[in-house]
Amino acid sequence: MTLRSVVRGTGHYLPERVVPNSWFEERLDTTDDWIRTRTGIERRHFAAEGQATSDMGLRAARAALDRAGLGPDDIDGIVLATSTPDHTFPASATMIQYGLGMTHGFAYDVQAVCAGFVFALANADAMIRGGMARRVLVIGSETFSRIMDWSDRGTCVLFGDGAGAVVLEAQNGEGTSDDRGILASDLNSDGQYRELLYVDGGVSTTGTAGQLRMQGNLVFRHAVEKLAKTAHVALDKAGLTPADVAWLVPHQANARIITATAQKMGLPMDKVILTVADHGNTSAASIPLALSVADGQGRFSPGDVILTEAIGGGLSWGSVVLRW
Repeated sequence: MTLRSVVRGTGHYLPERVVPNSWFEERLDTTDDWIRTRTGIERRHFAAEGQATSDMGLRAARAALDRAGLGPDDIDGIVLATSTPDHTFPASATMIQYGLGMTHGFAYDVQAVCAGFVFALANADAMIRGGMARRVLVIGSETFSRIMDWSDRGTCVLFGDGAGAVVLEAQNGEGTSDDRGILASDLNSDGQYRELLYVDGGVSTTGTAGQLRMQGNLVFRHAVEKLAKTAHVALDKAGLTPADVAWLVPHQANARIITATAQKMGLPMDKVILTVADHGNTSAASIPLALSVADGQGRFSPGDVILTEAIGGGLSWGSVVLRW
């Protein structure tokens, strides 16, 4: 028998404030058509004043627990993927732990920018398979609206705020690709590309939060190549091929990147979960958000092979293959 990390429940939260592309038309030299054509984004959500990353993560966590039919006492730990924590320390995951009323277990943050949720999933899976935990809440939550340069039309139109969560639960499998749960993961990073996508602030450098900077064209080129490659590596590890994939749930950064990656893998777009039009790029929150939205719509069936992949600053990228 082999321990597998099975998705027991999903949940998400989006702030009430919806910001359409027209909001940017009034403030920047841009248009709704320009944004839609180049990114596929039509609207995004921004956190309210005083609403923190942990607040949204807590809402998503509660939703995932409710869908799983579980309570905080059933959870052994929390792994939160975020690049926009409430504070330098403590980890925002501990604030979610407190908000849930958990006085046991562990809670910590993982920072791999847009690839953060994939890294967090792999972390939680390793702990479950290693016997350190039976159930883990894996959350992605971001308030990227707090680190935007509102004069940079190439970046500020791309990002939104939100949170998504999944409950992973240890279940026995046979050790084959027919098992339910996480079947394989692939994680990568390469610091030589760090200046392609970064924030120009930090505790030990400027003492400020800073603002996001990106070389969009170069990120696009790296994204398509690296996402397709990591997806193939993870599928190979799982003993599967793209033909076995029922759903691709990609990081929702840009519709053109998603389309190009799917084409490179030979996957038709009717097998791709797309939420970027409504949410924009929510960084580490985008995959769990998309999973929860699709799950709530009943799009996943038991036994479906789901492929997730993401790339973010670092550059950091990776993928996870799981069976629903």
